[in-house]
Amino acid sequence: MSEIKEQVLTQHTIEEIDKWLKKYPEDRKQSAVLAALREAQHQNHGYLTTELMDAVADYLDMPKIAVYEVASFYSMLETEPVGRHSISVCTNISCMLMGSDEIVAHIEKKLGIKLGESTKDGRFHMKCEEECLAACCGGPMMMVDHVYYENLTPEKVDEILDALD
Repeated sequence: MSEIKEQVLTQHTIEEIDKWLKKYPEDRKQSAVLAALREAQHQNHGYLTTELMDAVADYLDMPKIAVYEVASFYSMLETEPVGRHSISVCTNISCMLMGSDEIVAHIEKKLGIKLGESTKDGRFHMKCEEECLAACCGGPMMMVDHVYYENLTPEKVDEILDALD
């Protein structure tokens, strides 16, 4: 990897990627691409740049296009600037039957944004609808910055969002 690419990824990001690399055979570095992109995204306050994706590709010895494909496929990865805190509300049938529509409407009203938008102050980003976040027993539920919150009420949502910096 070139010295320039090493400077793109922080030491912390590299250490986190290396933890993931230890989980896979040495000739299967690409298996860590999703985790590597997530770490690079966190490093950059919530979104991936082409430069970061290229650095991940170099670090994992992958074609750049393969990394771009992963980054554009998964909904937890962003390739454009968004708010600091990422909010995903599950809207699948289980959560919908337990009131997720009310939760989405409450968050939109509270933050003054719609699905897919970020607040003007850059604090929050509300992801487009999430089909399923795999917590059907705890609906309605949401994920904020990759942390699950279940059995939501509007009051509980307010507590969660108000506690974030």
